[in-house]
Amino acid sequence: MSKILKKEHFIKIVVAIVAILFIVRLCLPQVNESASSEVPADSLESAPLIAAVSDSLTPSQGEACEAVVTGRSSGLLVLKELQPRLDFSRRHRIRSVSSYKTCFPDVQEVQFPAALANGVAAVQNRPEAEHRKKELLYVGMNPYYQIDPTMNRSIPYLVPKASHLLQHIGRRFMDSLAVKGVPLHKMIVTSVLRTEEDVRRLRRINGNASEQSCHRFGTTFDISYNRYHTVSPPDEPARRAVRNDSLKFILSEVLRDVRAEGLCYVKYEVKQGCFHITVR
Repeated sequence: MSKILKKEHFIKIVVAIVAILFIVRLCLPQVNESASSEVPADSLESAPLIAAVSDSLTPSQGEACEAVVTGRSSGLLVLKELQPRLDFSRRHRIRSVSSYKTCFPDVQEVQFPAALANGVAAVQNRPEAEHRKKELLYVGMNPYYQIDPTMNRSIPYLVPKASHLLQHIGRRFMDSLAVKGVPLHKMIVTSVLRTEEDVRRLRRINGNASEQSCHRFGTTFDISYNRYHTVSPPDEPARRAVRNDSLKFILSEVLRDVRAEGLCYVKYEVKQGCFHITVR
């Protein structure tokens, strides 16, 4: 009889505990939320670095987006909010590509037909470019890349498809830096749309410059592989230095994947120190 009583008491105690836990969960839902608020590491690897922005930015919009990357905006997901969530013990390794020449072999003969098919009619000079803005998008300011301030042989305009590609590459580059635990840097764009007048001037000082340049159609841009812009929020100490080679390795991984997805052609330019890219 005593054994039966003990068993009944045990069952009553278990039922009482379950009932108490159920009541606590109903009355204090935040307890349950806090237990499940941790983000799985796998989901962080594909989490966007910064909230999406429009593919085309005017100069005034660009100033607002610049604030996002430097940490002056509290309304968007920026580095300050992303870094604490990254599991750096599981960061991806920097691998680069097997061979720049092999992975990025798309010469002029390959890129030119794509530029001709996807681009606009060649622009004669810069005044004419000002009247072609219905066909071209301004790409001079963007949170994911920086236009080279010394760029004087081309102007920051691209066709919409190429503008989207450039931003897509810049965003994936920053995402890769984040998941690899590397301080944020912007890639630097060194050449964009060239007018016929720009091409003639360039050929006077560079005999290797092509008269049939893909840059004339607004489909092509160059990204430097040996220069980058460090992103340092003004209210924080300067970020640690990162070797340009390391950043080049990461950028090459991104371009290899984007090219493999059939989005663009890429040529590794040795003398110019850039990746020459045409949208497909």
